Amino acid sequence: MPHTAVMLAAVSEDQGPGNTLRVVLLVALVGAALLAWFLLRGYRNDDNND
Repeated sequence: MPHTAVMLAAVSEDQGPGNTLRVVLLVALVGAALLAWFLLRGYRNDDNND
């Protein structure tokens, strides 16, 4: 069983799907923020490229 599935199974145990969905949403938002930072940092202008 993949590590993520084990973590989600442990989180959702005896709590219903609500907390699992919260964890998935939180991980997705953090991942999207990190991806945006990684992609956009290449476009910043430090005034060193003249």
